[in-house]
Amino acid sequence: MSGPQDTAQPLDAADVEAMVDAAIKAIAAAKDSAQLKQARAAHAADKSPLALANRRIGSMPKDQRKTAGALIGQARGRVNKALKERAEQIADSELAAQLESERVDVTLPVREHPVGARHPLTALIDDMCDVFIAMGWEVAEGPELEAEWLNFDALNFTPDHPARFMSDTLFVEPASDHKLMRTQTSPVQVRALLQRELPIYVVSPGKVFRADEYDATHLPVFHQLEGLAVDKGITMGHLKGTLDHLAKAMFGDIRTRLRPHYFPFTEPSAEVDLECFVCHGASVGNPDRPCRTCKSEGWIEWGGCGIVNPRVLKAAGIDTDVYSGFAFGMGVDRTVMFRNNAPDLRDFVEGDVRFSRSLVGGAR
Repeated sequence: MSGPQDTAQPLDAADVEAMVDAAIKAIAAAKDSAQLKQARAAHAADKSPLALANRRIGSMPKDQRKTAGALIGQARGRVNKALKERAEQIADSELAAQLESERVDVTLPVREHPVGARHPLTALIDDMCDVFIAMGWEVAEGPELEAEWLNFDALNFTPDHPARFMSDTLFVEPASDHKLMRTQTSPVQVRALLQRELPIYVVSPGKVFRADEYDATHLPVFHQLEGLAVDKGITMGHLKGTLDHLAKAMFGDIRTRLRPHYFPFTEPSAEVDLECFVCHGASVGNPDRPCRTCKSEGWIEWGGCGIVNPRVLKAAGIDTDVYSGFAFGMGVDRTVMFRNNAPDLRDFVEGDVRFSRSLVGGAR
């Protein structure tokens, strides 16, 4: 019994060329990815004319299959190449259109929406430290939980000094450990004397703790910046010049004065006053021009200073016949109040970002 006869008609090259031409025209006419997808389905998918023609090859006489296969293969290759090239062109075109539609004019004014602000105390501490770094000083830091010896004894505080009493100092239990929350940043200066090589020029900013009331002018936690210079030939003149430079950097063209005072760790000691930067002394004795900032006194108390007491240097093992030094300290919180006319210290700790923005962005 003979097998089935191959009855399929041979492929006409002209018909195949017409299929390719139709496919290429449809592909070229596609303007976007969606239209190209339709052209691909119509001319290169399983039910496209070329795919159907390819199926006929299996039923052709064997001597015609090779030629027909080559003809269809070349035709489908041309269509696939046209699809690939057009797909790249459309992708480039669509990307360019997307970039154009999303283009931002960077020259237009914008409105910023900050999510936070640096705290004015942090900003001022950085500014004050920068003044001293520019003069070649170093910034020193120390622990907030401090040894009583470093906070008091090494600074020439006598055992019965009022500052040691519980009414001022926050001691940490058990009392036998002699640990406390530092009442000043002076212990950092003592650590510098014990650990650093001479000469020493350091500033020590940081938090301090005292048993104060929480009100408009007092906080139990506040900030100080203290400075220490120990070298050969240090005098009060060096101290006054340093404080004048810092005052001008913080407040502009302003004078300072020193008033005799007493501190256990300096001798001689002085209070540092700033010329009132509101009235510049014009309110003194002038009832027609009262000044709320200085209370018509013409000066504002800023901090304390003096020549380092020789006992403090000796406690650190420093030869007082060769070296001398000066020290100073002022409240950073009060400095912020002076510079920005902030009326209430409680605003500094309540966490309102509007307060921080107004002071950090305000005038000095």
